Amino acid sequence: MGLIHETTTRFAVDGQRVVGTLCLPPGGPAPVVLLFHGFTGSRHEMPVAGTREGVFSRTARLLAQSGYASLRIDFRGNGDSDGDFADTTYDAQIADATEAIRQMAHDQRVRGDRLAVLGWSQGGLVAATVAGRSEGTVKACVLWAAVSTPKLARAFLLGPANLAKGLPTDGSLITIQNGGKTIALKRGFFDAMDTANPMQEIAAYQGPLFIAHGRQDAAVPIAAAALYAAAHKGLHQLWITDMDHSFNASQGPEMLDKLVAATVAFLNANLP
Repeated sequence: MGLIHETTTRFAVDGQRVVGTLCLPPGGPAPVVLLFHGFTGSRHEMPVAGTREGVFSRTARLLAQSGYASLRIDFRGNGDSDGDFADTTYDAQIADATEAIRQMAHDQRVRGDRLAVLGWSQGGLVAATVAGRSEGTVKACVLWAAVSTPKLARAFLLGPANLAKGLPTDGSLITIQNGGKTIALKRGFFDAMDTANPMQEIAAYQGPLFIAHGRQDAAVPIAAAALYAAAHKGLHQLWITDMDHSFNASQGPEMLDKLVAATVAFLNANLP
């Protein structure tokens, strides 16, 4: 049995470098899954308790063991990619994801004709958007706890102090609290929350869709799963179980492994 091989990849978007990890299973070119991380995340994602892996690095290994290549990227301003996090916008992340798809569609190390996208949380919004705009390049779409209605989250994320004083018009930073961390963003991120429409985007996608969500998700309401299912007119599968927004990763790998197994079963059945 051959070995799984990982290599660092780099490509440019708007003159900035995007860094990713390409994970290849043994046995030659394989179908490829692109992994898009969540808000303030990275391509390896949060640690999984009891392991030395992150949520996405473990996912990539499990995908490879099941015969799938994967590319996980750091959106610009995150991880090892160029840029400042303060400049994060949905459009920038969508541009990064779109270029990652283009790269993999023409990479001889993978089967670019059998390409899927997988997004977690805000990365799910990105995955839904690029799937809808891919004109058939994306053959399967996987949404893990995906953001569905960013406009409703805008006021919560901004907080009462920022709402009271209003958003700046001069490009200055807006400081918010997120997951116990203080981070700064520019107005463009919040303006995009008013206009982004992932339901419209996923409605334009005709391929198979896998939607996973947890009943204990305190970050993205479980109603998001039903919204995506209702908006998508093609084949879709709902996978709802007792997990939190991070697939209980703080407790260990058991739930994540079940989620990956369900995702692989979906891809086996629906990635042509």
